[in-house]
Amino acid sequence: MSEVVSLAGIPFNRYTLFKIFKYTVYCLLTYNVYAFFMENQAAAGTVFADGVSFGKIIEAYNDSIDTLAWVLLLLVFELETWVLSDEKIKGGTKWILNAVSAFCYVFIVYSFYGYVSEMVSLTHLLPVAGSACDLANSGGWSMVLEQDDYVALTAANCGSLADTHLLRLADAQVLGDAAVWREIQWLAWVDVINAGAWLLVVAILAFDVWLQLRHQLSDSIMRYSQVIKGLLYFTLLLCAVYWGINGSFLDFWDAFLWLVAFFFIELNLFEWQAETSAE
Repeated sequence: MSEVVSLAGIPFNRYTLFKIFKYTVYCLLTYNVYAFFMENQAAAGTVFADGVSFGKIIEAYNDSIDTLAWVLLLLVFELETWVLSDEKIKGGTKWILNAVSAFCYVFIVYSFYGYVSEMVSLTHLLPVAGSACDLANSGGWSMVLEQDDYVALTAANCGSLADTHLLRLADAQVLGDAAVWREIQWLAWVDVINAGAWLLVVAILAFDVWLQLRHQLSDSIMRYSQVIKGLLYFTLLLCAVYWGINGSFLDFWDAFLWLVAFFFIELNLFEWQAETSAE
């Protein structure tokens, strides 16, 4: 018998507490959509000073769009691997789930393209002619402090930049110290690696679900799948650690929550496959 605890007079067993923890993680990831939107909006006002055109929306709001698509896809995986029975994932329900998944995959792949585009744009840095304070007096320039963090270049802060190590974006009036740009470039590479690893994870996971719905997910296929995904999850963990050391707390926190969330999905799939094998 499972151990029962009391919460405000209501009995809860460990399974109920586990579900509360799981869906709390899902809610925190949903909130991150808003957090990334506010961060992207602040950065877009500087990088895209003339306004964000339709073709640049994915680049300007890459993190928030990517996170929203992932939250929807996570919901689909939760429905497929846990909430809905095999008998219910048929007909109209199946088509709806497939349509939502396809919608999410379009934006996830497009977001991956956005990360690659951002990384490529950071390889086109140009030397700055003149001093930072000369540019501050001309107006319209910004200074980069870290990834997606910009401030207006003024006479008060221009002296913090060494004129001999200044670089600027090729397509925006944003300048910064060469060492800062180097750190941002590394973070951009980590973004690309992280996004690519997640694409592979969901591709394998979607294939596992497809096989499971046909009762063809054997123990041997499951083992191979777990080994490959294990290596990918380890790569994602390294990305999270890197963000924790050199990036922002939001990036680290978001990466950590996603690893926990997909750990739950993997548990769902493991139990689902075990139940089918026992039949």
